[in-house]
Amino acid sequence: MAEEEELVSVEYEIFGRVQGVFFRKYTQAEGKRLGLVGWVLNTEQGTVRGQLQGPGSKVKEMQDWLRNKGSPKSKITKAEFSNEKEIESLEHSDFRINKQKKV
Repeated sequence: MAEEEELVSVEYEIFGRVQGVFFRKYTQAEGKRLGLVGWVLNTEQGTVRGQLQGPGSKVKEMQDWLRNKGSPKSKITKAEFSNEKEIESLEHSDFRINKQKKV
């Protein structure tokens, strides 16, 4: 029987032209496609922040997407990832878009 992949949680902040270009919608769709859970929101500083959780390999794939692809009209200049850690279980049930802007 195959060993279960470890679950990972990581927070992110994406810089560049990432607001007003459907970045949150595409991030949510890509996260769901990869089977991840978490959240994404716009900040008052013009960035996008969020959290990813899921199997380590899928989280890495999503980090690459956030770093290099994003939504079709976005222009990513920097992607920061923090608080990466292994977790026992998922803390979210889906991948959601938070509407409130975070300071």
